[in-house]
Amino acid sequence: MLDEAEYLRWMETSKRTLSSAEGDLERGDFNWACFKAQQAGEYAVKALLHGLGLPAYGHSISKILGELSAEKVDVPQEISSAALTLDKLYVPTRYPNAWAEGAPHEFYSREDAVEALECSRKIIDWVEELWKCLKRERS
Repeated sequence: MLDEAEYLRWMETSKRTLSSAEGDLERGDFNWACFKAQQAGEYAVKALLHGLGLPAYGHSISKILGELSAEKVDVPQEISSAALTLDKLYVPTRYPNAWAEGAPHEFYSREDAVEALECSRKIIDWVEELWKCLKRERS
């Protein structure tokens, strides 16, 4: 049985986080746009798992997607690649000690943020499409 309410709760969080990341991009806060893009992708994948009644722990989108293999869900290569791109943004976008010197804002560009947002959108769109298919199959 699908848990629509839990799916929607997580997906709404995903979309609001993506919107916040877009604001960071416009303000030039590129490291924060990258981090929030990762978070939006993570929340979207967790929305799917929670909607399926499955546990969703951790912060690696790639690892979380691996949980779907037990559900016989095929994860396209494009989505796996987007997840790997976003996984690399979880820690160094926020912590100065992730770098030998300098601060996170010095290491991220507009191009980095745009790429992160694109990856996040791909994951969100894929999750939404998959959810629609699952709803049709299970109703």
